[in-house]
Amino acid sequence: MIRHLTLLALSVASLSLGSLTINAQDKTETPKKYVDATSLRIINKGFDDSERVFSRLPKYLQDSVRPDLWDRQQCSSGMGIRFATDSKSIGIRYDLFWNTHMIHMADTGLKGTDLYILEGDSVWRHVNTNRPYIKKGTEKTCEATYVENLAPGMKEFMVYLPLYDGITSMDIVVDSGAVITSGNLSIIDRNKKIVAYGTSILQGGCASRTGMVSTNIISRDLNCEVVNLGFSGEGKMDFPVARALASIPGVDCYILDPVPNCTEMMCDTLTYDFVNILRTIRPEVPIVMVEGPIYPYARYDSNFGEYLPKKNAAFYRNYERLKAENPENLYYVTSENLDGVEDDGTVDGIHLTDLGFKYYAEKLTPLLREILDKEK
Repeated sequence: MIRHLTLLALSVASLSLGSLTINAQDKTETPKKYVDATSLRIINKGFDDSERVFSRLPKYLQDSVRPDLWDRQQCSSGMGIRFATDSKSIGIRYDLFWNTHMIHMADTGLKGTDLYILEGDSVWRHVNTNRPYIKKGTEKTCEATYVENLAPGMKEFMVYLPLYDGITSMDIVVDSGAVITSGNLSIIDRNKKIVAYGTSILQGGCASRTGMVSTNIISRDLNCEVVNLGFSGEGKMDFPVARALASIPGVDCYILDPVPNCTEMMCDTLTYDFVNILRTIRPEVPIVMVEGPIYPYARYDSNFGEYLPKKNAAFYRNYERLKAENPENLYYVTSENLDGVEDDGTVDGIHLTDLGFKYYAEKLTPLLREILDKEK
């Protein structure tokens, strides 16, 4: 009996293995084509005259800002690629600028990429995130497939770029016979633009994946481009940066969120002139000033518990001065619940989790929607 069962099991195993072999032999891989992302539509980019396609500040600023600030602008934070395709599979290949790593942020957010698909007329859904493994035989090349076996027909897609690394080249990978275009230009409307300036939190520290940074959430919710000019540790209200912000065409609103990187003295002495540069050059563009968050641990650390409100108070005094001079097109967002009503809004007591970014976006979005509606 035992011998009979053993032979039966071996026969079944043999059949199974044979079936797997047949399936593997029958499966033919569809040839792929690599489409240069720069031939598609790049969204959320502020300057055409950047040093590289996927860096964030104009080249002429290099000699006017600190080296550390120039380094931070090499990150592709907030940028994305819009396209439409009928391909059954979609993948990505890109070369990183540094191939960096941080101990408190997932590599998927730091140097990975997200694929989103449009469902219906206005709902963006996350499809997949590539795990940014370095391709064997290369130093900085990542290549991955997001999805296979998509239903037939043209669909609208978006790929979000790394938040804390840069990109030197990128291809969208589709089936060789597929059609691929830049997509419908009214989706993530190129005629609506918000420019957001700030610090590491605004840049995307520490989202688990690239689509979860607040600027990208706001962009999807409001169907507009949101230029991410957050610079980790370097959002210090540099006047040359203010003048550069003022030169971006077609801006409907500025978000200014520099307090986390500034001292109380900087908030007191730099805010007025920084904001006034924008108001003088672009008086028609609304400005939203955002207070710095009161970090969760500040309720226990007495130094921070006293110091953080002082920075916000200095920032607010300058807002009142600016508002008194000209009440038009100037708004203020307080720190209350900015990173959420729960303690789980941060990774390390400062930088945001995906939940924290969601809270941040939800606090700003109603005001921004109101501003954009007025601008129509």
